[in-house]
Amino acid sequence: MRKNWTTQDMPSQNGRTIVVTGTGGLGFYDALALARAGGDVIIAGRNPRKGSDAVARIRQSVGHARVSFEPVDLADLASVAAFGQRLRESRERVDTLINNAAVMTPPQRETTTDGFELQFGTNYLGHFALTAHLLPLLRRGQDPRVITLSSIAVRRNAAINFDDLQAEKAYLPMPVYAQSKLACLMLALELQRRSDEAGWGLTSIAAHPGISRTDLLHNAPGRYSAQGLLRSILWFLFQPAAQGALPTLFAATSPDARGGRYYGPDRLSETRGHPSEAETPAAALELHVARRLWDVSENLANVDFIAAAATPLHTHPCGSNLVAEG
Repeated sequence: MRKNWTTQDMPSQNGRTIVVTGTGGLGFYDALALARAGGDVIIAGRNPRKGSDAVARIRQSVGHARVSFEPVDLADLASVAAFGQRLRESRERVDTLINNAAVMTPPQRETTTDGFELQFGTNYLGHFALTAHLLPLLRRGQDPRVITLSSIAVRRNAAINFDDLQAEKAYLPMPVYAQSKLACLMLALELQRRSDEAGWGLTSIAAHPGISRTDLLHNAPGRYSAQGLLRSILWFLFQPAAQGALPTLFAATSPDARGGRYYGPDRLSETRGHPSEAETPAAALELHVARRLWDVSENLANVDFIAAAATPLHTHPCGSNLVAEG
C-alpha cells in the first residue's frame, strides 16, 4: 500500500452512494472527503440540527456536493429499522456503509431505548442491525464495502463478557467501551467470512482512528471529567480529526484495501499518522467467540442476515422480511 496515503490519493467516488453514521468529528470528515471525491453521501445521525449543520458546511466547502441528512438513532432499533426501510424504498443501492458513530465512557451506566447498555447498544448492536437492514442495498452495490470503526482501546485486555454483556452486574466505563469496540472489530471480520461463505459479494473492513481530536470525550464523560480535561489540556497529543479519518477513508476507497483486514495510523503505536495495516488483537481472532457473538446479536437486534440477503427491494411491507422469526 502507498506510504503516507492522504485524501489526494482517493479514487473518484462519482456514482457511489455512501452512508456515514455520525454528524460530527470523524464522520463529518469522512463525509466531507467523500463528497469532495464526487460521492452521493448520506449522513445518518440522531440530531437533525447537527445533521443540517454538517450538510451546510460540506456544501459551503464543496460547491458540487451531493450530500443529505437522514435521521437515525442507533440507540433505538425501531429507528434503525425505519431508516433501513426508507433507504430500501428510495435508493436502488448502497455502495459503501461506514459504521462510524459512537458514544464513549459515560460515567454511569445508561441504556438504549431497547434496554441495552448504551455503549454496546449504540456502538455495536445498532450498527450490526443497520448493516443487516442495508444488506439488500449493499448486495446491489458496485464493489460494495462495509467499514466498521474499532478503537485502539481493544488492545488492552478487551473481551466479550457473555456473562454480563450489558454490564448489569458491574459497570466500568472504559472496559465496557473497549468491549463494544472489540465487538465492532469482530463484526467486520465475521461479516467478511460470512459474505465469502454465502456469496454476498461484500468487502468488510475494520479501521480505527488512533487518538484523534473528536468530541467523544467531551460529549460522554463530560468536558470537565478527567478524560474531558485531558482531551482539552493535552490537545496537542491528539491528531486532528481529519487525520484520524484517513484509515477509514483508505478502507472505504482505496483499491489496495483488503477485505477482512484492519487499518489504523502507522506511527507511535498506532496513535497517529497515515493509514497502515493495524495489529489485530488475539481476542478478535477467536472464531468461536465471533460466531457466538453473531448469533447472540441477531437475537438481540431481531435481525436475520440470511433473510436480509434474500430480501427483494420495493416488495416487502415494513421491512418485515428482515426480522427474525420468534
